[in-house]
Amino acid sequence: MQRPRSNSGSRLLTDEEILESVLVLNLDTGEKVPLNKAEEKIPICINPLSLQIMRRTKEYSSLHKNTHASDEESEKTEDTKGSSKTLKTIKVVTNKKKRRIKRLIGKTVHKIKSVADEVFHGEASESEDDDTLDERRMIKVRASNSHKGPYDFDLLVPVQDLGNQHNGAIWTMEFSHCGRLLATGGQDNLLRVWVLKGAYAFFDDMRQKYNEATKAPSPAPSQDSLNSHTNEPTSDSSSSNCEEEELDHAPFMRKPFCIYKGHTADLLDISWSKNFFILSSSMDKTVRLWHVSRKECLCCFQHIDFVTAIAFHPKDDRYFLSGSLDGKLRLWNIPDKKVALWNEVSGTTKLITTANFLQNGRLAVVGTYDGRCIFYNTEQLKYNTQINVKSTRGRNRRGRKITSVEALPGENKILVTSNDSRIRLYDLRDQTLTCKYKGCANNSSQIKGSFSHDGKYIICGSEDHYVYIWKTQHEFYKFSSARRDRNDYWEGIKAHNAVVTSAIFAPNPRLIIKPQFEFLDSEDQETPAVRGEVLVSADYNGAIKIFINKFKPGSG
Repeated sequence: MQRPRSNSGSRLLTDEEILESVLVLNLDTGEKVPLNKAEEKIPICINPLSLQIMRRTKEYSSLHKNTHASDEESEKTEDTKGSSKTLKTIKVVTNKKKRRIKRLIGKTVHKIKSVADEVFHGEASESEDDDTLDERRMIKVRASNSHKGPYDFDLLVPVQDLGNQHNGAIWTMEFSHCGRLLATGGQDNLLRVWVLKGAYAFFDDMRQKYNEATKAPSPAPSQDSLNSHTNEPTSDSSSSNCEEEELDHAPFMRKPFCIYKGHTADLLDISWSKNFFILSSSMDKTVRLWHVSRKECLCCFQHIDFVTAIAFHPKDDRYFLSGSLDGKLRLWNIPDKKVALWNEVSGTTKLITTANFLQNGRLAVVGTYDGRCIFYNTEQLKYNTQINVKSTRGRNRRGRKITSVEALPGENKILVTSNDSRIRLYDLRDQTLTCKYKGCANNSSQIKGSFSHDGKYIICGSEDHYVYIWKTQHEFYKFSSARRDRNDYWEGIKAHNAVVTSAIFAPNPRLIIKPQFEFLDSEDQETPAVRGEVLVSADYNGAIKIFINKFKPGSG
């Protein structure tokens, strides 16, 4: 292979000049980058929080360690070579350079393909053996090879698409406790609140009353007053009759009830209080407090670093918990607008990536970048215990970033999601692993797993564009070879053409699924019976989709 020459043809180009002359297009930014700088310029993943964390850890610099070491070694070898070296030795050195260039080009091309796949969201090749496609619904539903049925979510039906509102990826979604409001946030720095049609009149009336009495606002409405409100659909006055007729089956109003501006960077987490206050955390190092009746920010809580997680205290919403990349867990007093208690994570990697309350507020827990779940007693925020979330052997034996920790309703167990594409259920009584759920792809994103309203199912988004669902307690007795501490009997929904960044169950499906009335023979009365789940998923493109799944008779 002949080495290329300069434009004038007077000399041979060096390795550095060759690499510099080859331009690589950064598909994320549109910038053209010389090949010798491509390793540093081209990101490994798109999620901005993941990129920021990698820049702060040894893992980011180690990506180029071998290449740089090889460069230095080659340079030293060249310096020590004298004119007495034989032609054979020179050829060996040249071959080493060629191999090094080939490896560098191969790595770069691989990274370009990875980034291109995430940016353009290309379809992954899949086996058609276990995929079923209903063209009428335009949803692909599949199950793992080990899961032979019966299936619980094969009757899933899309009922609404809330797209074209968010500009960019959605990183977080959260339903209000009552299930009538949905908050979403992400890359466009805005917090949006969506309302069910049947609850629009109630919240609009609340907003009008607050606007009319700004000097002496009435107390925040209670859940009882909302539950007693009529659930008749109310049309949006700004929408035409034709649009409303087309969306009669859609549960949410077509446009957001509120759009809150204030954050200057990506939103990372959202938390609701029982009285319709909202907390939003951001990469702009702040937490902001809002209320659905107000248009403006009520309070801003400044932090030193990115705020990755927030949670209202479940029993006293005057307090909230925040976790930050500065390694500090803070318990804030909202009326006093100051930190009431704080503690700092120990260890070499002090990056808090998630936080939550457990056991009705008795415990606080944080998840870290190096795969630890650390528990604190909330009363004094003192260290209690910790769990190292990792496999005992294999490539996952090193702890990976924790993306969420959630309590199992009614039980003393927690669900932990991590960047080894695993979701684990732990028993808090002895910190033992109860079950590990496999199937989704979550290697670098901040995707979170969560429970259904009754704790029977687990849902999680995925980097392969699917939504994954598992039974929390699968009928393992049906499978003679199954291990009780492993669950790869998932059902998958393909409804997006991009990375599914968030997927959650609605906490009150009765509000969206119309009851089916069954007549009792003995008393001749009607009793509403709702059997099903409501799913909401969001993706990297900003699409939000709502699905209803009605269970078959005798199932669920």
